[in-house]
Amino acid sequence: QVQLVESGGGLVQPGGSLRLSCAASGDIFMLGTMGWYRQAPGKQRELVASITSGSSTNYADSVKGRFTISRDNAKNTVALQMNSLKSEDTAVYYCKVAATTFRTPYNYYDYWGQGTQVTVSS
Repeated sequence: QVQLVESGGGLVQPGGSLRLSCAASGDIFMLGTMGWYRQAPGKQRELVASITSGSSTNYADSVKGRFTISRDNAKNTVALQMNSLKSEDTAVYYCKVAATTFRTPYNYYDYWGQGTQVTVSS
């Protein structure tokens, strides 16, 4: 199995910055695409940003130019730098990774973190 531990959420004023981190551990053979999703109250979970194993990135239109996703393959981590935060960025943010394990080295499965709350408010 693969475990994900997220950190970095909290309360920030509009215009402020936060950095989310997610560390993957466990029976990891290969890590594929890593990403961040968010879910606001009463809304569906949506993709915020993703990054492939080759470091190609994809962003939701609402965060382009403000958020930056990065990964450290040596440490099995993915980070989301969030700048110029707005009230509409308030949500629970989830890390998701696609990974294979030593038990199933050729099959990718998706793993989710427990979520971290980001609140943007004055």
